[in-house]
Amino acid sequence: MADKVYVFDTTLRDGEQAPGCQLNTVEKIEIALALEEMGVDILEAGFPISSPGDFNSIIEVSKAVSNPVICALTRAVQKDIDCAADSLRYARVGRIHTGIGASDIHIKHKLRTTHETILEKAAWATKYAKNKVEQVEFFCEDAGRADVEFLARLVETVIANGADVVNIPDTTGYCLPEQYGAIMAYLMNNVPNIDKAILSCHCHNDLGLATANAIAGIQNGARQIEVTVNGIGERAGNTSIEEAAMVIKTHGEVLGLRTDLDATKIYGVSKMITRLMRMPVQPNKAIVGRNAFAHSSGIHQDGVLKNRENYEIINPKDVGYPESSIILTARSGRAALKHHLERLKIIISKDELDEVYQKFLKLADSKKDITDDDLLKLIGKEVTVRELRIVDFEVNSTNKQSSDAKITINIDGELYKAEAHGNGPLDAAKKAIDKIMKKEVRLEEYLVQAVTGGSDDFGKVHIQISKDGMFSYGFGADTDVIYASAQAYLEAVNKAR
Repeated sequence: MADKVYVFDTTLRDGEQAPGCQLNTVEKIEIALALEEMGVDILEAGFPISSPGDFNSIIEVSKAVSNPVICALTRAVQKDIDCAADSLRYARVGRIHTGIGASDIHIKHKLRTTHETILEKAAWATKYAKNKVEQVEFFCEDAGRADVEFLARLVETVIANGADVVNIPDTTGYCLPEQYGAIMAYLMNNVPNIDKAILSCHCHNDLGLATANAIAGIQNGARQIEVTVNGIGERAGNTSIEEAAMVIKTHGEVLGLRTDLDATKIYGVSKMITRLMRMPVQPNKAIVGRNAFAHSSGIHQDGVLKNRENYEIINPKDVGYPESSIILTARSGRAALKHHLERLKIIISKDELDEVYQKFLKLADSKKDITDDDLLKLIGKEVTVRELRIVDFEVNSTNKQSSDAKITINIDGELYKAEAHGNGPLDAAKKAIDKIMKKEVRLEEYLVQAVTGGSDDFGKVHIQISKDGMFSYGFGADTDVIYASAQAYLEAVNKAR
């Protein structure tokens, strides 16, 4: 059987260090339960000495989950380790993650000490922590820029004093994959007691190499990989769990490695993190981005329609993604147009398709978003084009959880009114629009961005909805972001058939 790679998720600790991504205890528990269901082996739940909130979150996460090892971060300081041990008292298996700088840059310019003092402190901290909990992981901070011979001495020292796992972080995202892999190989071949512990990869994404470096690490002997959902984290982020998991799954036979993750949970957990941490995923993000399984080039669309594996190395359903999308643009070919016409139950001859395709190209050159109604008009079907406009809009909130919306929409000159109560102003506005439009749709994505900056700036809203497996998009812009959101949602719903 392939060697197991342990998955150490640090979304709740390193991921939460990303600006604007702070979580409360209830949110941390929700994420921890989802990660447990996904099958992560170790949950780094926080840095308990940093705040009472983090301390309490570790306690509550420990109570809420059953399977993962619960880990708490510390410095190599007695009060940190004591605090961490206290926070882990309810964990089924507790792990203290302690450590110290390993590179000459950190030793000389941050810690202002010597190599020998680092070794003494590391030995003490590891032994002290080992007397407090079941497992100890030691991080050699900035190992990616450390002198490899000293790093080997440090790793040997902490293993001799009880470290179960030794973390070799590329703290600044400096390494090339070959360099990071070589560090792991050197440690595997030059640390006498290396068989007594697991080496771990903790890679940052400052040069966009976090996942590549982590994979290089496990190719060279590491058997733990430290990740975050969507790759969030300090600065440019960390190795993303979805990328690492699918690299190992896709190349498992070649690597001789596996994880115990349930990959079908990936997309759902990614959406949860986007919602709770208020950190949108870029559309072209590997595995979980909006465009990860979208095809708009005619050559690619034709290939995918003939056989998905022509241009997809991952089945979207394997990561919990709804399905691939064939997006109609001016770059689309006849195969994509024929596919969408057949979806609308329209069968035409090859000659007719050639004629409609020329009309389609002219339309696509002038319009970013091709709708089903556009396709019906192209083949000469009578389509009632509804002109919609919000003419009256009012939202009142008594508190964060309770809002009422009143909306009037002009549809082809006739006024339609609705009122709704919701969990917040957006939910209330959405429900009021739903009463008028009478379409059952699912809100998939909701993004708000400032256009130029400043308190008087416009909010630009992007909304994605789905109906019967088909996606529709809407856009709105206004100084009132709730009104802009209503505009975007109405546009998207109107496009859905």
